[in-house]
Amino acid sequence: MSASQRLARRTVLRGMMGGAAVSVGLPLLDCFLNGNGTALASGAPLPVVFGTWFQGLGFSQGFWEPKAVGAKYEMAQQLKPLSPFRDKINIYSGLKLFSDGKPISPHNTGPNACYYGDVLANPALPSIDSMIADHIGQNTRFRSLEVACHGLPDTLSRRSGTVSNPSEPSPLAFYQRIFGAEFADPNSGDFTPNPTVMVRKSVLSSVTERRAAFMQELGAADKTRLDEYFTSLRDLEKQLELQLQRPAPLQACVVPAKPGEEAPMGSVVEDALANHRIFAGLLAHAVACGQTRVFNVMLSSAQSNFRHTGASDTFHVLTHEEGTDAQLGYQPKVYWFQQQTVDAFLALLTAFDGIKEGSGTLLDRSLIFYSTDTGYAKLHTVDNIPLMTAGGAAGRMKTGIHVAAMGESVTRVGLTMQQAVGMQIGRWGTGGNETSKPFSEVLA
Repeated sequence: MSASQRLARRTVLRGMMGGAAVSVGLPLLDCFLNGNGTALASGAPLPVVFGTWFQGLGFSQGFWEPKAVGAKYEMAQQLKPLSPFRDKINIYSGLKLFSDGKPISPHNTGPNACYYGDVLANPALPSIDSMIADHIGQNTRFRSLEVACHGLPDTLSRRSGTVSNPSEPSPLAFYQRIFGAEFADPNSGDFTPNPTVMVRKSVLSSVTERRAAFMQELGAADKTRLDEYFTSLRDLEKQLELQLQRPAPLQACVVPAKPGEEAPMGSVVEDALANHRIFAGLLAHAVACGQTRVFNVMLSSAQSNFRHTGASDTFHVLTHEEGTDAQLGYQPKVYWFQQQTVDAFLALLTAFDGIKEGSGTLLDRSLIFYSTDTGYAKLHTVDNIPLMTAGGAAGRMKTGIHVAAMGESVTRVGLTMQQAVGMQIGRWGTGGNETSKPFSEVLA
């Protein structure tokens, strides 16, 4: 008798619950399918924070790259709005990826190389933020937090090829998740463990204890998939344990006011930018209050569907169809959308830099990775992909530097960031994108 004949989904759940009146969901397994399927108060240094920020369709070629290399560069035309943060931003130009003979997928290959170190369309690898979260995100309420501003729960963050970290598209729901009933203010004089958290923890413990017998009934593929699932549950259990402990005081923590009415969620760029401003503030406060040390922001998907209110042409369509202005040297409508994304990134940096921590700011102990999918949106090339890092990673990164690395792989930035947050890693990437060369000029 096959596993699919022995086990029905209801039977599995009933067996795992052991008769208790609790409910625990399971991932969709093959056996259910047919054959087609600075310093803290204690004196310890403030912990480093890592974040990613992604926008689709990059910048206009020749208008974002600084002319000078090294320190004290001047922001190029398209990045001028970021000038107030020049001394806290590193810009990396000339970077590309190596396809190793694999087909290029214009909107996927670039992000794959930047986030997974691999160019395959569906790499069975953890994203760089998940690897970093394994190193710095284990002792916070949320291992990582993900948001998306274009109305969909899109994400580039994943534990593996089958376990993703979906984004929250609603600022109000995000606020409730972070600062709702289960939030413990680290600066409050009163602390009482939340009974709801206590019950949830006991439920997860009972499920974990029964997993061994259950897994004996499964095939190899389902065992692998369920092991990933229970690993995620164990991570959640660790986070719940933290919520049963009194949090350490954090002077910079200020609970933000609940957002007012959020903008409609969808493809209208004005609405997405309004919601991004809310997300930026909430993320900054969540980090300052010790709720997480890792976050991910998707302003748009790679094939950005942003459009003006009442317009039908999207940002993505315009990159293909709008002509280049002979005098300006770029596509004017495309350029306008790209400028909106620059302003959005500026809003995030402003939110993090606006939270003071001792003699520095929250941005100073953060390392925020800006990335996109293409070097030249009109042709959807994967050469000269714009990349930036912002923040000093708690003193581990030198900043205010333009690194020109013509023809080098984008994975050099990923390796640099992993080393900057303290990971003991000497190589990263696969195939032609594997590198052992961090950008030593930006490592402190």
